[in-house]
Amino acid sequence: MSDTPPDTPARSSTGGPPDPAAPTPDPAADTATQVFHAHRELLFSIVYNMLGSIADTEDVVQETWLAWTGRHRAPGTAGIDHPRAYLVRIAVNRALAHQAAVSRRRETYVGPWLPEPLVGPLRDTPAPDEAADAAVRAESVSMALLVVLETLTPLERGVFVLHEVFGYAHTEIADILGRSPSAIRQLAHRAREHVHARRPRYEPAPQVRQQVTERFLAAALGGDLDALLRLLAPDVTLWGDSGGRGAGGRRPLHGRDKVARLLAAVGPHSGRGLHIAYRRVNGDPSALLFAGDTPYAVLVLDLTPDGDQVCGIYAVANPDKLVHVD
Repeated sequence: MSDTPPDTPARSSTGGPPDPAAPTPDPAADTATQVFHAHRELLFSIVYNMLGSIADTEDVVQETWLAWTGRHRAPGTAGIDHPRAYLVRIAVNRALAHQAAVSRRRETYVGPWLPEPLVGPLRDTPAPDEAADAAVRAESVSMALLVVLETLTPLERGVFVLHEVFGYAHTEIADILGRSPSAIRQLAHRAREHVHARRPRYEPAPQVRQQVTERFLAAALGGDLDALLRLLAPDVTLWGDSGGRGAGGRRPLHGRDKVARLLAAVGPHSGRGLHIAYRRVNGDPSALLFAGDTPYAVLVLDLTPDGDQVCGIYAVANPDKLVHVD
């Protein structure tokens, strides 16, 4: 999907002033486009955290744009006092409507399903023209937390994302979802208890995460079993998402010994000819593996609270989920 809404006024092919033959720009339509663009990254981030799929998120954002412009084109329609609230309400409810189709696809998915990775540059301070986008995309929660969110109901997940990630009050969420504040509080409580039981709150320093990722890759690609056994936590889990189109088991693999032995056996062979680039994936320093110029896999590690060991390994190797990686 293009980042430019379809109703942007036509310009000449040279990039100069609008073509005189083009329709006269509508100031109201221009304002609607500007307002939408001002909130587009927020909408993307909320919906992505609800669905975990870039393609589905872009579909929902496009539907939100069409609903927004349709509202402005309708004759005699009153103005919208709070555009941000209006757009978020449309996007969240469209995302919930998409959940049924998303769930059906995952029922027939081959092997473990992981969220589609959001990949960004590996630097702490974005360039000035990227600052606004980066501030919103930073609200995209980690790969590990997205996996936990998959275990919530769609409504619980939506409430958790809006309240815990974006700071919406229960009363605001009630207006968005068309439910009572007491019902939202109950959903929020259930979601929070469920998530915190499976995902304790901690965040290793970015430099620690990158150092552990580098050590892990050196051990795995070098077939160093002893180093892997030292790096992996006893209850480590490996998720390999290939969609049946690449390396990856049919189910997650649990336990340090099993995971270490598998990686030591297949790492030197599967990693031959690959080169590594370090980027941020869903906000965390992670690794991208390339075969030539083609993305081969995205690797994200989850660390124990002390940051010394790896408790989760998320490897996304489904080519369909790597189309946005470069």
